[in-house]
Amino acid sequence: MIPTITAIILTGFVGYAAAWYSGNIEGSFALLLFLATAVSGVYWLAEQLYFLPRRRAAVLQLDTQHVNRLVELKNQGITVKEDDSSFLKARDELLRQPWWMDWTAGLFPVIAAVFVLRSFLFEPFKIPSGSMIPTLHVGDLILVNKFHYGVRLPVVNYKLTQGSPVNRGDVMVFRYPPKPSLDYIKRVVGVPGDKIAYLNKVMTINGQPVSKVAVPEFFDADNMLYSKQFEEELPIGSAPSEMSQLRKHRLLNDERTQNFVSGIDFAFKENCTYSVEGLECTVPAGHYFMMGDNRDNSLDSRYWGFVPDKNIVGKAFFVWMNFSNISRIGSFD
Repeated sequence: MIPTITAIILTGFVGYAAAWYSGNIEGSFALLLFLATAVSGVYWLAEQLYFLPRRRAAVLQLDTQHVNRLVELKNQGITVKEDDSSFLKARDELLRQPWWMDWTAGLFPVIAAVFVLRSFLFEPFKIPSGSMIPTLHVGDLILVNKFHYGVRLPVVNYKLTQGSPVNRGDVMVFRYPPKPSLDYIKRVVGVPGDKIAYLNKVMTINGQPVSKVAVPEFFDADNMLYSKQFEEELPIGSAPSEMSQLRKHRLLNDERTQNFVSGIDFAFKENCTYSVEGLECTVPAGHYFMMGDNRDNSLDSRYWGFVPDKNIVGKAFFVWMNFSNISRIGSFD
């Protein structure tokens, strides 16, 4: 009965993963990992508290029977040259985990470790597009700090601890507001209460122009193109003492791209004004305004709106591998 139930459960996991991979459903790795941890944990507890003690008891009974048999033969004056191989084989068979325990309880420690690491400490991501060039390149494998902005429950993303505040200039991974099953990565340029204007490729925050200095052009080796590159300085926080603290990062601009953007319908769209020069937005409470560093090739808050606090996944901080360019490994701003 139990092997049949286990086979059905494992088939369900495989079917879910296959349907997700084929695009038939919108899967969630966080949900899949949580369920795998819960199910394997139940089997692990059953193994430790019930099945393993029963197998050990059966082995103890076999050992006792074996010893009693030898004693009886000795009392009868019979000397037997014992071949222990069959006895040891029978003993090993009794102790061995059945296949359905190997694939559940046997995997629990590994699954649980991955679940804790990924849910509460660090999560790996792969950069799929060029929206964050020159900071992040296509194919960069990055690490995201999951506790920097506060510890959150996996799947539901409920915030348990406060953590550090979100600052302008942070590179953040978040759930894409129009489709929360997708994770996006952009740079925070506006925090709650900010008045953001991006007109003619020039940004102002609360009426203050953001410094943008030209630096040598950026060469995109993938597309064999040169792009104009700038160094921007964002004030990191909202407090007066933080407004003078600046965070530098580089961005790209393409003069051939028009300034006009058209946003879809989104929450608090009335906070934004669009024109041929660009847009102006007031960031609502509990939300953030995000932009890609590849400013003219980034689908960001200008198009789909603000990121609510509940959508935050974590702060990106380190490139741990890029198989096309190992020199990419390292931290970034």
